[in-house]
Amino acid sequence: MKIGIACHSVYGGSGVVASELGLALARRGHEVHFISNSLPFKLESYQSHIYFHEIEQLSYPLFKNDPFTLSTAVKMAEVAEYENLDILHVHYAIPFAISAYLAKQMLQPRRRIKVVTTLHGTDITIVGSDTSYFDITRFAIEKSDALTAVSNSLRDATYANFKIEKEIRVIYNFIDPNRYKREFCPDRRRDFAREDEKILIHISNFRPVKRLEDVIRIFHHVRRQIPAKLILVGDGPDRWHSQQLVKNMGIQKDVIFLGKQNCVIGLLSISDLFLLPSESESFGLAALEANACETPVVGTNSGGLPEVIRQEETGMLRPIRDVKNMGKDSLRILTDPDLHQYMRDASRRRAVEHFSEDAMLQSYESLYQKVFDND
Repeated sequence: MKIGIACHSVYGGSGVVASELGLALARRGHEVHFISNSLPFKLESYQSHIYFHEIEQLSYPLFKNDPFTLSTAVKMAEVAEYENLDILHVHYAIPFAISAYLAKQMLQPRRRIKVVTTLHGTDITIVGSDTSYFDITRFAIEKSDALTAVSNSLRDATYANFKIEKEIRVIYNFIDPNRYKREFCPDRRRDFAREDEKILIHISNFRPVKRLEDVIRIFHHVRRQIPAKLILVGDGPDRWHSQQLVKNMGIQKDVIFLGKQNCVIGLLSISDLFLLPSESESFGLAALEANACETPVVGTNSGGLPEVIRQEETGMLRPIRDVKNMGKDSLRILTDPDLHQYMRDASRRRAVEHFSEDAMLQSYESLYQKVFDND
């Protein structure tokens, strides 16, 4: 099939999932055309059957801001017609589902294109629920030929918030178990911590929803009891405030702000525990990647995270803001070698058995074919 994939290129879950999906589809022989405002960060080098189409920024004095939704629609229609696309798969309802609807209308009746929309989380729970975006988001969702959500939790939230009747199929995010596996490197570990120190890690885009302050407070609770280091991977609006908090707590020597990293497998492989105390996680891809690298997770029981993390088996989950008990859970895991090893083994096993790339790709391919065949 010839598949167009529209996604945000910034550091975050939806862009990562879209990129990984496109790369995997290309490896299976599909022709994949990425449509975005810049090269998605997972597309670092040339790969067979992968093409990139940049959305051009419109600069015109009449407009205060670039009309990105319209620019995207024009590019989608252009690529769909020139490349003879079969499917246009858009990741994130705002603005891509809206742009896809416009592109589809522009191409009729001379060109048939089917639109699949994958809902990732904040496009529904935050952006789409804003009263100013609600009606247009609901309209775009309803006009998609097929809908998927990355968790049962997100599917249920979409039904509850938007009262739509269209079927939403749940297809979980996934990992390639041959890539995401523990690759322990003693020298790399020594770059960050002594042998007697535990390593905790957090990876995100440092937005308020990730509750970076809670990550630091959980670590501080652990650090008061045992020697430990905290690695923070990513960047975003909460970085400066978090750095000030670390400074005020007097733990600057124990907290490492690494910034954005394209490949985190090596870092996850040297870590003892992953922290994810988010306000909301539609799925929790970072937690799944940690589990695949045999790193247990302590986080919140919100959104789709309980569908990924099995309580007392691959991690421990608590209510949002329950920093005290998340700190206790972290200490329990880190100070009990038998429990820690049990969770390492269970984390890897569950990631491979329930969230493998092959199973999810087959689900997407089946959906594409069903949508394509349905006139």
